[in-house]
Amino acid sequence: MSTDLDWFKSSYSSEQGGDCVEVASSPDSVHVRDSKDTALPSFSVSPDAWGAFIDAV
Repeated sequence: MSTDLDWFKSSYSSEQGGDCVEVASSPDSVHVRDSKDTALPSFSVSPDAWGAFIDAV
């Protein structure tokens, strides 16, 4: 399923590498994966959980 998503990288990410994630949303979840190795498994959380995370950071 996660291969059909429209992934985007944080605007804070740079082309120089480092620790970055990519995020994609669907109607019932937010998907997160490592931008350096997109073949690794992603994980999903509810939109409410993602919102709480964003508010906390």
